[in-house]
Formats: sequence, structure tokens, C-alpha cells
Amino acid sequence: MIRSTIFLLLLLTLYPISCIEATASIPNILGNNLIDQTCKKTPYYDLCIQTLVSCPESFHTDLEGLAKITVGAIAHKASAALRRIETILAKKEHSKPAVREALNACASRYRAVVEQDVPETLMSLRTGNYKFASRGTNDAATEAMSCEEDFAAGESPLSDLNVAVHDVSVVAAAIVQAVIES
Repeated sequence: MIRSTIFLLLLLTLYPISCIEATASIPNILGNNLIDQTCKKTPYYDLCIQTLVSCPESFHTDLEGLAKITVGAIAHKASAALRRIETILAKKEHSKPAVREALNACASRYRAVVEQDVPETLMSLRTGNYKFASRGTNDAATEAMSCEEDFAAGESPLSDLNVAVHDVSVVAAAIVQAVIES
């Protein structure tokens, strides 16, 4: 577990800031057919494009590299969800026991994504164990939706982040699937 945490911290430290923050305008990607062709294979084309073009490395990598970039985006979004959970719990904004219980369950889910799923997926991509990488990206998507389901209807203070983590995880899973099929 400590190795995973250290690995993730290194990943997030070395992962260029430009890959995390989306740019205000998306450059013309027609010159890079790999990004366009890859994103067409995902269920969220626009999100895929936005995620990949926000990282300059995506223009100079292969399909496996694009998968790694989207897995980095999972780590970023899941970490943002964890930070929000910690902030909400620290402020005691939600006094309802059911909401606090759901927040704690979500924190556990997102810790699993950040500390286990992401590092294991990246390692699987590096070692060519693509089916295991696929499992990791799909697991991250499942954890995000499970977090959303932990709350009673309309009570989730994490809906936007749950959807963001789910959707980028599905994009990453589709790209890993494209790696498997290539």
C-alpha cells in the first residue's frame, strides 16, 4: 500500500500540470489522426478529445501512451473527489448520519481508486497486461457510480465529481480496449 501511495505521488508530481488543466481552446486536432481515431472509439468523444489535447505529450505518443494519459486523468479527478470529501467532513456541513456515512464510504472507494486501481493499471500498461489494465479502469468507473448510489436521491454533494471520474474512467477503459484490439 505504501508503495502504491509513493508511486501515485510520483506520478502526480511528474505528471505535467498541462495534462491536468484543460486548455481554454482546443487546438485543431485534424493533424493528429491518432487522437481523433482513438476518441471516436470511446463513448465520450468530446471528453476524450479535451482530456488528451490538454496534455501536449498526447501529440507525440502511441495508443498505449494515450491510455496512460487518461489513467492519469482518473487519478487527478479521483484525488479531487477525495479532497472534496475531506473538506466536507472537516467542515461538518452535513450533520445527517446517512450523508456522513455515505461520504466515508465514498472516501474509501476513492482511496481504492487512487492507491490501488490507478497504480496497478499503469503498471499493467507498462508490462503489457492490458486485460488487467482494462479491469482497473472499469473498476474506477464502478467505484464512482457506487459512490453516487451511496446517497439518497438528490443528497450527493459529489455528483459532479462522481460523473467526471466515471466518464473519464470509461474513456480510459475504451482506449485500453483499443490497445488490446491493436
